[in-house]
Amino acid sequence: MSNWNPGGQPPYDPHRQQQFPPHPGPYPPQPAPPFGGQPPPGPHPYVPHPNPPHPYPGPPYPHPPHPGPPVPAPPGPFMRLWRRIGPIHTARRVFKPSRPGIVQDHAVARMQKIRTLVGLASVAWMSVTYKIADSIGDVVDDRTDQSWISVLMLSVTFPVAVGILLALVPEAARRELLRRSAKCFGAIVALMAAVFVFPVIVLTGFAEGRFATGPAMTVVTVVVLAVVFVWVLPFILWGVGLALTHVFRTADIHETLPPLLAMTMVWEMALVDLFTGAYAGVPVPVRILLVLGAPASVTAVGLWELHRLRVNHGLSVQGLLMR
Repeated sequence: MSNWNPGGQPPYDPHRQQQFPPHPGPYPPQPAPPFGGQPPPGPHPYVPHPNPPHPYPGPPYPHPPHPGPPVPAPPGPFMRLWRRIGPIHTARRVFKPSRPGIVQDHAVARMQKIRTLVGLASVAWMSVTYKIADSIGDVVDDRTDQSWISVLMLSVTFPVAVGILLALVPEAARRELLRRSAKCFGAIVALMAAVFVFPVIVLTGFAEGRFATGPAMTVVTVVVLAVVFVWVLPFILWGVGLALTHVFRTADIHETLPPLLAMTMVWEMALVDLFTGAYAGVPVPVRILLVLGAPASVTAVGLWELHRLRVNHGLSVQGLLMR
């Protein structure tokens, strides 16, 4: 041994294959070539390591998430309060059925909306074409008046229908029928009370500022009129549409009652138009189409709805009688 060879390794012999210790790296040692310096024939002797180390040790670099659509800011306290007590949200709570376990068929609701839009468009076109109305505004006023008349007819027809049901259902089911009818009567009362506000403020002179005799009463008058036109009027307009669509939420009683009442109401309106001479001056075929078009379409949709309720949901008119 010497200072330059402290481990006592033998000198290098090029004619003798060296025996080296196991390779400390991640890959196994390769066999030494033969004396000729050429690798042995056959496949490559490289054997991959079963679990090679990661070339970059440490946790992976956190990539930023893929940017999604912008999230709208949460509404403020005033907007949350308005959504809770606003006229449209209140009208939905008052006029839409909410009985637990109620069956809602979206296909029927979509068909009702399509029928309503097509009916309004056809009536508007015929009214302008045959000079029933001078302008679209007159058509809108006429449809508004007819919608209000339909609400009044429905308000009269519904109690009669409930009375007939009370006479037909078993005595043990009458209390349950009255309990389910409470919200329907409440919707009728709410709509009538909201409409009654306008004649009250006109007949009492409140709308003309009759009671604005001082600064305090002036402020009160302005606030009351603002509430009437900002809250009560949208509640009435939205409520009339919901009341006619959901037939004063009579699905709370039974799902088959709204189509039955809707068919009854439109034929009552057809009789009113027939005996009051509606659409006078129009050719007879067009007049028949205007008078009978709405009842026929509503009846077709109502029968289809009853068929879907019976076939898809097992609900029939027999269940309305609670037998």
